[in-house]
Amino acid sequence: MSHIVFFLVPGVHLLDLAGPAQVFSTTADFGHPYTLTYVAEQPQVSSAQGLPLAAGLDWPDLGPEDLIVVPGWRTVALADGPAIGAASLQALRNHHARGGTVASVCAGAEALGQAGLLDGRHCTTHHDVQDELALRHPGAVVVRDVLFTADDRVITSAGIASGIDLALHLVATRHGPAVAAQVARDMVVYARRNGHEPQSSAMLRHRSHLDDTVHRVQDLIDARFDQPLPLPTLASAVGVSERTLTRLFSRATGLTPLRYQQTLRLERAQHLIHHGATIDAAARSVGFEDPRMLRRLRARTG
Repeated sequence: MSHIVFFLVPGVHLLDLAGPAQVFSTTADFGHPYTLTYVAEQPQVSSAQGLPLAAGLDWPDLGPEDLIVVPGWRTVALADGPAIGAASLQALRNHHARGGTVASVCAGAEALGQAGLLDGRHCTTHHDVQDELALRHPGAVVVRDVLFTADDRVITSAGIASGIDLALHLVATRHGPAVAAQVARDMVVYARRNGHEPQSSAMLRHRSHLDDTVHRVQDLIDARFDQPLPLPTLASAVGVSERTLTRLFSRATGLTPLRYQQTLRLERAQHLIHHGATIDAAARSVGFEDPRMLRRLRARTG
């Protein structure tokens, strides 16, 4: 079980907090247990939207598998933000030093900067305060206009809704892209990755739609991509005709169900080959009876 601790400061933005919290809570609903805890320097914190939030005062014992998230707060300038106590900054430093991960949303990057965790690392924040973050923490490498960055267990996001992207990235890293896609679908959000990089997984790349029938077919293919999955079997599983399924699937993803399955197989085979497997062994592992099919697909994609 992993512990997620949200460190709250006065003026915290509700969506900066609620977005990542919902991602981890939904992930727990799908059988990957998380404990969510809220810590602050006072027992009640006023949010930027006026809703008072209760929080604990004591930091729990954390291990390397645990995460601290600092949601952002309402501010015109980082220099005018709420004061953060030395003990809280030390808690951030200690957790990272012990092998844990720290993350921020929006202006929360300022807290990581004050803790010295941005020095020499790539980071980002809301576009309104990117320049100021770079000036206040000259040792940081501020990456502008991206959804989030990840550098040596320090993860920062641009702000507001991008905290959801950050949390989905962490879920995909820990549990795989299929789980992240499942969570995104349940939350009715796009399963996105970083704003300046192509999405690295087909399971996420082709999930940016809201067609529930297609999602259910993708769930089946994701779980059994290394097995024969004839079109009649897939169509029967979701209660539509083969022609309807092909039309819906192509409209939502740009691929036929077979091409989607082949894409997953190819992606997994490439991973195995890069880790030392032979082409023949990788082909068998992902369900190709004839390794020549894998060779043709690899040649087609360059």
